[in-house]
Amino acid sequence: MNTLYITLLQGGATGQQGAAGGSMSFIIMIVLMFVIMWAFMIRPQRKQQKELQAFRESLKKGDKVVTAGGIYGTVAEVADRTVIIKVDGEVKLRVDKNSLVRDYTQDTPAQQ
Repeated sequence: MNTLYITLLQGGATGQQGAAGGSMSFIIMIVLMFVIMWAFMIRPQRKQQKELQAFRESLKKGDKVVTAGGIYGTVAEVADRTVIIKVDGEVKLRVDKNSLVRDYTQDTPAQQ
């Protein structure tokens, strides 16, 4: 019993010295985890947001767009915060620029 107690005490003393080195590796591991998370999640999302903002700022009459609600239309007029899109025939809708999600000009087949 006495030998077990002495062994545990000696193991605890070396464990405390090892803990200082272990805490440094833990900090490095946490920092690496944040760097990896930034590289694979945050950075691409910011890039996508910048592209979407550039798309919204470069809207002009005649662009074919899709709204967040899935409405396809052609831009008829652009204002500061809103866009009027022509949906079908003479049907026009005023939508917020933030609701436009993509340009589908490239998606439509060429007219023959």
